[in-house]
Amino acid sequence: MTLVYIGLGSNLETPVAQIKSAILALQTHPDLQQVRVSSLYSSKPVGPQDQPDYVNAVASCHTALSPIALLDVLQSIEQAHHRIRERHWGPRTLDLDLLLFGDEQIQLPRLTVPHPYMLERGFVIRPLMDLAPELRLANGHTVKEHVHQLDTSDLVSIDEEE
Repeated sequence: MTLVYIGLGSNLETPVAQIKSAILALQTHPDLQQVRVSSLYSSKPVGPQDQPDYVNAVASCHTALSPIALLDVLQSIEQAHHRIRERHWGPRTLDLDLLLFGDEQIQLPRLTVPHPYMLERGFVIRPLMDLAPELRLANGHTVKEHVHQLDTSDLVSIDEEE
């Protein structure tokens, strides 16, 4: 079983509900065990600013799936949430990114792990800190050390009772 981390994001069609529904899909998938989820955070969009703020979280789980098989699962969950890819970094009902797959480094046409932008994104590193503050990142720092190198001033913790 491999420990994996998945980034979740949504900014369309009741984003908190989209994230909670995706979490449920992860928790009930037969090939994913011990699913844990960070707090939910609101963040400003990366890229085009003519879109709503995002709701973000990070989930961890254990799986025996291969990286590509897990990517297929994540993309099927996105499709079930009516994900449409209209423009790069544009608005979306649901975005599920495979951030880390154990200690593996993967360079494939469909998948790059660790996620190529995760170290630059407070909306990934801050929720990751909820789950694994002592996890050592590719840059040699722990998540807890690295979060202080990022601007997370736009992140707002969301009360999950919404």
